[in-house]
Amino acid sequence: MEVERSGAPIARAGLRLVGVLGLLGVGIALIPAVARLPAVPRERLIRRWCRAIVRAAGVRVRITGAAAPTGGLLLVANHISWLDIPLLAAVRPGRMLAKAEVREWPVAGALAVRGGSLFIERDRLRALPETVARIADALRAGAAVVAFPEGSTWCGRAQGRFRRAVFQAALDAGVPVQPVHLRYRFTGGAASTAPAFVGDDPLLASVWRVVSARGLVAEAEVRPALAPGRHADRRGLALAARSAVTGAPDRRARLRPHRGYAEVPSAERSLARNAAR
Repeated sequence: MEVERSGAPIARAGLRLVGVLGLLGVGIALIPAVARLPAVPRERLIRRWCRAIVRAAGVRVRITGAAAPTGGLLLVANHISWLDIPLLAAVRPGRMLAKAEVREWPVAGALAVRGGSLFIERDRLRALPETVARIADALRAGAAVVAFPEGSTWCGRAQGRFRRAVFQAALDAGVPVQPVHLRYRFTGGAASTAPAFVGDDPLLASVWRVVSARGLVAEAEVRPALAPGRHADRRGLALAARSAVTGAPDRRARLRPHRGYAEVPSAERSLARNAAR
């Protein structure tokens, strides 16, 4: 394993873990006060806090490009790690699209709830149109919404297809889609799978693997936004977004995707079930 070969000493990893948990705790406690700040200083403070979380884990942050600082915007990215969430918030703070189970997670659940995350009940496909409508309302109100359309985490060396439902919200709200490509590597340039949060990995085990690693770099490349009106339907918009994020055509992956933070169920399955009612 990469972590075993170049792992930081146990004491250093422990200090990193304490730092991450401490920053998360401070962030949760200060959410009410930060929410009362004007938009510009509030988002600047959130971006710095999110960068600090990633750095506290011993991971360098490299962001290239920039997202529009104001107005409704759907940020979409490939999904590899729990680190993706603070990394994207460092690009532009927004309302995270997350599976309902995240509410019950220690620390992260409280942060998601108090941070205004939008939750999806994956076992209730009939609720999908209502969820899409709530996302569209948030976008119309000028918020950024952050989504991982793959629906699950991948190791970073393979990608899943982009589910389409969330793109319907962007079409309905008439807002741009901002693709972001995420990548984790070692300082020397080699890709790293250490941050990948996959399979049945407990969250704490994944966090420990990251804080135990040495020389990790997190990269977020903000690619050109997809302007509203350029794609007539969610299928075309999803294909264009995936191509912009991964640089590859949208093909159904043969590999089975892993469990992740956010998931938008397939719109086609929902429509089929609604039609059968």
